[in-house]
Amino acid sequence: MNLTTGETADNFFGGVVPPAAHALLHQAAAAAPADRAALLWTAHAIAPDCLAVYYTLYKHHAGRREFALAERAAWRGLSEAALQAGLAADWRAVAPDPAQAAGFWQQGPARFWLFTLKALCFIHLRNEKPDIARALLARIELLGPQARIGSDVTAALLAAMPDGNGTAPPGASGASGASGAAGAAAG
Repeated sequence: MNLTTGETADNFFGGVVPPAAHALLHQAAAAAPADRAALLWTAHAIAPDCLAVYYTLYKHHAGRREFALAERAAWRGLSEAALQAGLAADWRAVAPDPAQAAGFWQQGPARFWLFTLKALCFIHLRNEKPDIARALLARIELLGPQARIGSDVTAALLAAMPDGNGTAPPGASGASGASGAAGAAAG
């Protein structure tokens, strides 16, 4: 319910949800955590072009520390969002484009794509894959003013992690501080 207007709100991040998938998402929300994944993946099978299903899948699996499944759902969601937004299939090829800027600011597939890129960064960070997380964050930062999706926390946690060689990056408080930040991100 929207506390400001008092109206019931049943919106999902990612856009419109077909009725059959909508029912499964609601069942999953009410289900025991161990039973949710089957309902969510069934919703995906019914509506593979529904971005909201990808969001719920990667949020569910990341929350359960099932990072391989969260990553799988997020990469698939990123691919579908790119297709719907008319972005390059390869995330590394998406560059700042004044004609595309409005799409990143407004709700829709381009915004979902950018948000999912940030989610992938966080999933890789939590799954102790800092090199991939850094590459994803670099792409988000390259998009600069188009981004504005709240990636500062992820960037700070990533900056505190050891680099790919197991050493703290310049300016980090040392190995103990970096492992503490990584532990906080994983907790």
